[in-house]
Formats: sequence, structure tokens, C-alpha cells
Amino acid sequence: MVQIPNTPALASPAARPVPTSADVARLAGVSRATVSYVLNNTSAVRISEPTRRRVHEAAKELGYVPHAAARSLRAGHSRLVLMPAPTIPIGPLYSQFINELQWALSRLDYTVVQYGTVGLQGDEAARAWAELRPVAVLVPGAGLGPQGVTVLKRSGARAVVTLGPDSVEGAHALLMDHEAVGFCAGRHLYDRGRRRIGVLVPEEDGLELFSLPRLKGVRRALDGTDAAVTDLPLAYDEQAAARLAARWHALKLDAVFAYNDEYAMLLMRALQDAGVRIPQDTAVIGADDLVLGRLLRPRLSTVHIELPSGRDLAELVDRAVRDPGAGPETHEVLGATVVHRESS
Repeated sequence: MVQIPNTPALASPAARPVPTSADVARLAGVSRATVSYVLNNTSAVRISEPTRRRVHEAAKELGYVPHAAARSLRAGHSRLVLMPAPTIPIGPLYSQFINELQWALSRLDYTVVQYGTVGLQGDEAARAWAELRPVAVLVPGAGLGPQGVTVLKRSGARAVVTLGPDSVEGAHALLMDHEAVGFCAGRHLYDRGRRRIGVLVPEEDGLELFSLPRLKGVRRALDGTDAAVTDLPLAYDEQAAARLAARWHALKLDAVFAYNDEYAMLLMRALQDAGVRIPQDTAVIGADDLVLGRLLRPRLSTVHIELPSGRDLAELVDRAVRDPGAGPETHEVLGATVVHRESS
């Protein structure tokens, strides 16, 4: 039988007292008001740089962070900006935009939270978002309706901003016209002498929000011309791309708009493996203007998409929070221009 020595139990970290702003003030040798001004980035009161440094160092040493709920009570609203997590695959371009937006909002002293609502959509999802009492909600895509906007505002949201093809009553709207992306691609291919044009339509759920307007844009660009458009459903999978490439000669297409650069790279590799010459047999153009497209051989033509500035959107949110009674703003924010390279 082994006897386990009776040693004193170590104090649990949870049993230690939570540091307060009073503790920070004592360590830094300042008042609690000064601690509040410094840690809440209050610009109305001038604090010397050495004092700010002492407060930050004391807070770091003690492990103190401001209490978000208490700060919300003082301000009369939270500083939480909620972004529903996308339910569809997002590419590098959108990820870069989100990162810039989060940085810009943090500089304005907001806390950005991405929130997943699996299985919930539209106004039903809005009720779940409202439970967190955000001061602002940024909703990508479609689905939110006027009722959902009302639910969010009644829960305390001062700004509801939608990013999609249509505006929603009561919400600020950043209109993103993906039809323009397809229009640019279709017009470019036609101007390069192509007349039998395929358009890739991703089979991944959710991407139809972007792919169908882009297909419509190509059709609009070629309406009334002697060109024909063929839609080509495709899964983002090497085998699916190889099967499509194997019947390429039978399709008799001399150009393809591949939805975006990632699909374009997938299809280009499959076409080249099948002996299809690019651009001699088939011109290819993507969208998003990713760096990888410039590294391909031939270099990939693309549609450069100008997303809204994360800083501009952060300032829109801040204006709405400061003046919740102002009317909703609507901005058309997506620009599209062709970048012509070797593949077309």
C-alpha cells in the first residue's frame, strides 16, 4: 500500500481576488478616474504620456482589464459590434476586408464578435443576435428583413448594416452589385473576339448569392450580340474539374469566365492537363485579383473587385451609434474593373 503524503493544497487561481481599478490606481499612484480615462481611451481629458504609461504598466502587472458590462452601464449602451459568422465559404479577399474592419472598429474602442447561428436564418437569427445586446450588427448577405431589424433595434442596437445586393427597410445598406463583375468579364471576352463563352457556376451551397448575379451580368453584357453563353455547374474539386475538361472539346467553347480566381486556377490546371491550350483554344478570366493568379503560366486575367474600406464602414457604424436617430444611409460600394493578362 502506497501512502500519499498530505501536502497543503495549492491555491486555485480562481480563488485569487479579481484586480480592480482601485488596485491599478494605487500601484500607478493616480486616481481611479485617471485609470478610467486612460483605459477607456477618453479623449476629452488630457493625460500626460508618462502617466498613461504607468497606468498601462500597472494594469498589465495586475492582470486588470476593464469590465465591459460596467462600461456599458456608464455609456448607456454596449461597445459590442456583432458580425454573424458567414455560412458560406469566404475567400482571401473577403477575409482581408473583415480583418481591416475589425482593426478599424477596435481603434474606435469597439469590440467585434463573430457569432455563429447554425441552422438559424433571417429574422429568426436576428432574435438570437439580439440576446447579446450588441450596439451594432453587420449582416453579410441576404435574408434579414424589416422585422429582424426592428427586433435588433428594440434590443438596443443603434446601427444595423447590411452588406448585399438589396437594401432592407430601417437598416444602413452597403449595396454590392455582383452583376457588374460578370458584366465586365463578359464584355472583356467579347472584345477579345470570343463568341462561345462558358460561365462556371459553383455548386457549393450559399455561393449562388454571388454566382447567379455574375452569370446574369455576363448574359447582360452579351445580350443582342452574336455570342452564346453556356452555364457550367462545377464543384470545387479536382476530379469534377477533370471531368469537365474531358468534354471541353465537345462543348466547343472558346472562352470561360470562371466565377473567381480560385475556380479559374482549378479549371486551368484541368484544361491544360487535357491538352487545351490557354488562351489559344480557350481564354480564361477569373475575379478577385489574387496574387496567385499572377504566378500562373499563363498569368490569369481577372476582374479586380473594389470592396468598401473597412475604415469607412467602421466610421459609418460609429456615426450611427453616436446619432441613432439619423436616417439609414445607402452606399453602392462594389467596383469592378478588368485586369487583362495572358490567359485571355
